[in-house]
Amino acid sequence: MPHEQIPGIDPTATPSGEGCVECMAGDGPGWWFHLRRCAACGHIGCCDSSPSQHGTKHAREAGHPFLTSFEPGESWFWNIETDQYYDGPELAPPLAHPASQPTPGPRGKVPEDWERQLH
Repeated sequence: MPHEQIPGIDPTATPSGEGCVECMAGDGPGWWFHLRRCAACGHIGCCDSSPSQHGTKHAREAGHPFLTSFEPGESWFWNIETDQYYDGPELAPPLAHPASQPTPGPRGKVPEDWERQLH
């Protein structure tokens, strides 16, 4: 059964890349725990457990309330304004980062004490 259109979710928006845009550009320590996808524009940012929390920062600054996981096997939507989970439509692929990319990632950038740096 198809989902109703939810304001703030654009099923046609494609992911901005394979990793956190800001981390990969050198903003912060340059690594993430998990990745989040903006359901409005496809921006890929790091999760709130990551040191830089770029996913939620993007959502707040852009006024895009819905984030979804960019991790394999996860398909939830989170509304940062209501702090609630939602079911939503299937988004444009890819639905997750490449399986070859480790979690945390990216390869070669994750410090040995990464667990101590999580929020």
